[in-house]
Amino acid sequence: DLPLKLNQWANVVRWEMRTRMFLRTAEFLWQEGHTAHETEAEAKEHTLRMLEVYRQCAEEDLALPVIVGEKPENERFPGAVETWSIEAMMQDGKALQAGTSHYLGTNFSAASGIKFQNREGSETLAHTTSWGVSTRMIGGMIMAHGDDDGLRVPPRLAPWQVVILPMLRDNDEDAALIDYCEGLRATLAGQHVLGEKLRVLLDTKPGKAAAKRWDWVRKGAPVIVEVGGRDMQNGVVSMLRRDRLWDKNSGKPAFEAPTREIAGQTIPDVLADMQAALLTEARDRREANITRGVDSYDAVEAHFNSDAKYPGWVEVQWSKPTGAALDQVVERLKALKLTIRNVPTDAAPADGACIFTGDPAVERILLARAY
Repeated sequence: DLPLKLNQWANVVRWEMRTRMFLRTAEFLWQEGHTAHETEAEAKEHTLRMLEVYRQCAEEDLALPVIVGEKPENERFPGAVETWSIEAMMQDGKALQAGTSHYLGTNFSAASGIKFQNREGSETLAHTTSWGVSTRMIGGMIMAHGDDDGLRVPPRLAPWQVVILPMLRDNDEDAALIDYCEGLRATLAGQHVLGEKLRVLLDTKPGKAAAKRWDWVRKGAPVIVEVGGRDMQNGVVSMLRRDRLWDKNSGKPAFEAPTREIAGQTIPDVLADMQAALLTEARDRREANITRGVDSYDAVEAHFNSDAKYPGWVEVQWSKPTGAALDQVVERLKALKLTIRNVPTDAAPADGACIFTGDPAVERILLARAY
């Protein structure tokens, strides 16, 4: 009975002339799905439903803001009737296609003989869809949030959301200090944050405290708690947020010193705030680097040929040309190393002329250099 829905996780190997870590590798892990439906309307609805699943994953889990939209004709998956994507902006202003969902019509059904008995009793071709994401999303998360000190992993994804580092001296006081830290670990481990049980690690492995701290900073642990003998005597801890690592005035790590009890009560809220803050930071940066109101191709050329290190994206209006006219557009953009990312679903209605043809525009598109 329809709909038929198939999902798989698999490693894929494909030829890549120039590999790039996480973003374009010879072998990668992906999640891929295929469905077959009775009607066009049902298949299209499922295509957009999966696109929304990917948007939610990107924004709510990876704190990676994306723009949802349909791909132009030249960027469609081969054989697809419609291809939709989520597009993310990296810190260098380049675009990253973070996920796609395709309505395939009956093209693949006709080629593969995917038929079903309809309500009238005769055989008819199924309307199919395909959609997928890959470990490229991890690369997107790293490039969107990382800084000069290493990773900044959103709390929803961090293997350890809180890491507690007792400053061990290899003496008789270590046992009491570990017990003090264990009290905070137990308090935090019994709480929930962002819909899941809080993940907290008490790191007692040998090593200097500063070296262990920077190891966890580079790994992107959201909250690092250091505890020394003096902290224990005063009933406090030294807490560091990975998204607010440095004190702007002193230039030193921005440690806070709440009591152990207050830390146990407030750290879940800190993690939730950090998840939202990373998304907001990335979204604000993206919006600041999208140039709108560009009404000529000359202006597009001037923008991307300027001395700006990170030119970002440009939103323009176009008449949705097809065939040879679209091929000409693609070649002009290729000269600037640009591609059409998608037609944002939330873009303002077109109200001007196409920058490529001069004809009345029908929609707005995003132009960008991309990975």
